[in-house]
Amino acid sequence: MTILILLNGPPGIGKSTLAAMYAERHTGTLNLDIDALHTFIGGWRELGGRVHDFLRPLALAMAATHLAGGNDVIVPQYVARAEAAAAFDAVVVAQGAELREIVLMDERAAALDRFDQRQDDTEWAAHNRSIVAGLGGREFLGGMYDQLQAHASTRSDAGFVTTIPGDLEGTYAALIAELKVR
Repeated sequence: MTILILLNGPPGIGKSTLAAMYAERHTGTLNLDIDALHTFIGGWRELGGRVHDFLRPLALAMAATHLAGGNDVIVPQYVARAEAAAAFDAVVVAQGAELREIVLMDERAAALDRFDQRQDDTEWAAHNRSIVAGLGGREFLGGMYDQLQAHASTRSDAGFVTTIPGDLEGTYAALIAELKVR
């Protein structure tokens, strides 16, 4: 049975890094990093948060197509709204696949610090940092963290992994162990 791994967590917690590792180590797995798709949409800088309105349906279609082909998908994405989670749930059901949602976490202050400390020099990352700063910086990120905590508590099948700063292999091992439990 194919699986869709929804690798959830606050911004900067390591979702994209761990998803890339997982895909590299699991041949045929699609690393569906939605943030990497931003620059594919014309005018993405001017669209602000609305670029996700274009990308969500595209990402869901990509996931469905890959699952239908008998291949696994890992999606590193902050998901803190019931309707966004339900869209992934629907793709999994439609494709006869299995969902494994893992929420990566750290203590609140540490998670906020990690957004500031992440080293990503892509054009999208710089743009994203600018958007976050304009929305209130740490206060905004704290609200995202709290929203994720509230949402995750409603996802009874979700697993949780506490990320280990500076120990990527250790965090990856914890992710793999949690995936086996699910």
